[in-house]
Amino acid sequence: MVDNRDGKYDDLNIEHIQLICNRKFGVGADGLIKLNQKKGFDFEMDYYNSDGSKSFCGNGARCSIAFAYQLGLRAKEFLFDAIDGMHYASIDEEGIVSLKMNDVSEIVRNGNDFYTYTGSPHYVRFVKEVDKTDVLNEGKSIRFSEKYKQEGVNVNFVEEKENYFFVRTYERGVEDETLSCGTGVTACALVIANNKELEGRFEIPIKTLGGNLSIKAKKENKVYSEVYLIGPAKFVFEGEIHV
Repeated sequence: MVDNRDGKYDDLNIEHIQLICNRKFGVGADGLIKLNQKKGFDFEMDYYNSDGSKSFCGNGARCSIAFAYQLGLRAKEFLFDAIDGMHYASIDEEGIVSLKMNDVSEIVRNGNDFYTYTGSPHYVRFVKEVDKTDVLNEGKSIRFSEKYKQEGVNVNFVEEKENYFFVRTYERGVEDETLSCGTGVTACALVIANNKELEGRFEIPIKTLGGNLSIKAKKENKVYSEVYLIGPAKFVFEGEIHV
């Protein structure tokens, strides 16, 4: 994450981003986020996958809120812009960030699997023993299938546990499994709600390899609205890299 409110990182190109995200010759990351100044908003979240492609990132957005708060933007509620439009978010004293996602009105069934768009395109497959699932190869086969190879798709594998759902995700742009995907768990939660025919307000607890998240939403007139991705965002380290 870089503070680009003064524009000093405007000249970062795809090669720079790929180098910074490289896990052997760079910092090592699933993506890079520039916090930009934007009129009418607290900031703009400018997100790049590790291959330099752009998308919306739910967990990245939550981290942007924590980063903005750390930089001194001590708002109770933030309004920021991103590639998929504007978002509201808040952060509490314990570092729990609640991010409002865009409404979702379409969940498409594909055999026993599902597809929906939550700021990024997501494919959802329910499995048994998700811990034994070959996420890399199964995810890659769907992501590069004839239907999705051009635009790409993120692939989520979901297992229902006793009191929660466990999700593992193959992410396009990273082209590997990531420890947690915010737009992915949001997509999974809405598919779960759809399958369980939940109406009105609901909350779906989800665990990922990277930690615990929850999704709150409301279904009314076949539309999922007031969708919130909720979870912690923690500062890890800071440093300098020359590119």
